[in-house]
Amino acid sequence: MTRPPAETGFAAVHAGRRARLAQLMQRGIAVVPTAPESTRNRDSHYPYRYDSYFYYLTGFPEPQAVLVLIAGDPGRSLLFCRDKDAEREIWDGFRYGIDQARAEFHFDESHSISEFDTLLPKLLADQPVLHCHLGSDTSWDERVLKALTTVRAQSRTGVTAPASIYDVRALLDEMRLFKDAHEVDIMRRAAQISAGAHRRAMGAVKPGRAEYEIEAELLHEFRRRGAQAPAYTPIVAGGANACVLHYVSNDAVLNAGDLLLVDAGCELDGYAADITRTYPVSGRFTPVQRDVYQMVLAAQAAAIAAVHPGAAWVAPHDAALRVLAQGLIDFGLCQGSADKVIEAGDYKRFYMHRTGHWLGLDVHDAGDYKRDGQWRELKPGMVLTVEPGCYIRGDDVPPRFANIGIRIEDDVLVTATGNEVLTRDAPKTVADIEALMNG
Repeated sequence: MTRPPAETGFAAVHAGRRARLAQLMQRGIAVVPTAPESTRNRDSHYPYRYDSYFYYLTGFPEPQAVLVLIAGDPGRSLLFCRDKDAEREIWDGFRYGIDQARAEFHFDESHSISEFDTLLPKLLADQPVLHCHLGSDTSWDERVLKALTTVRAQSRTGVTAPASIYDVRALLDEMRLFKDAHEVDIMRRAAQISAGAHRRAMGAVKPGRAEYEIEAELLHEFRRRGAQAPAYTPIVAGGANACVLHYVSNDAVLNAGDLLLVDAGCELDGYAADITRTYPVSGRFTPVQRDVYQMVLAAQAAAIAAVHPGAAWVAPHDAALRVLAQGLIDFGLCQGSADKVIEAGDYKRFYMHRTGHWLGLDVHDAGDYKRDGQWRELKPGMVLTVEPGCYIRGDDVPPRFANIGIRIEDDVLVTATGNEVLTRDAPKTVADIEALMNG
């Protein structure tokens, strides 16, 4: 049976992460399951997507798997996974099986997933601390608590159960926040594929086409260049739809004179790209569209300039917000000074979200934004989006501004000397967009 694409060549990278987690744990046992398969309807399943925490530590892509990591000297890493099954491979495709998974993914031990519930109490016995995550999946919680109950029932024989339970995600979130060279390489490629898809979409736009036709162009380019899936449901929003932040219907007709907002990125080997571009359906911005667009573009430039080591997480947002507030005043949409508009929150009618989020294995990736009540300091290896916007709905605004929705989003890596815009190949200046759309 032919093996599917997998990152087995990077098994040492994942093994190194497990060693790092064990070092942070100091003692005890960690139990990390992958995601369950999900039924779409009747006997059909959604395309399988592994749990990000599990995959970060293992690189193992199959369902029905659990990682058990024991800290200490000596430590151990155990994988529970599906057995090799020639009959099921005829129907469902390749399986690594117990022995091959252990060898190729660098585990100390591997066992059948059918043995997990039997072996877990034995693994938990006499461990001082359990690192796991509870509260996300009721069935998983029940399995872990049942194993703990089994261990506690042996107390009169001298066996002890973990006295403390910690959320393993607290340690993993901090690890995942800083991307290693392997991750950065994948994210650069995901960004390049996604930028190419946005260029393709720009070239396909014309009045009379439907939003879903442009979505199809994006998805075609993602798969054509090797990405496994979109990282999230694409937003393809024409006209007033662009003022709905999470619009995903993508079924309206594109009208001449409107703007089209496209928020889409691919997922490559588990890692997400996240790009938004806004451009004119007719290929040319109207004067008022150009003015608002240039305001948002200037806000994004100010925000990207604020991304560098030592800056606070909130610095890019504050930089973008000041440009947007002044622009809204200049357009007559807000009144007073920029300080007053920001302090009173008057801008929120037109800009109601923050300027970015962490990016990685998840689109809204793991990692705290504050520590001890203070905004985090940006450091090399962090990856964030920078995405200011302006959404002017048609109620109670001068008619020339009605239904202009604009967002410009890029993926930015914090480097030792400043930043790298990973998605820079997606056109975003007025001149570049109009040149591409007009051949």
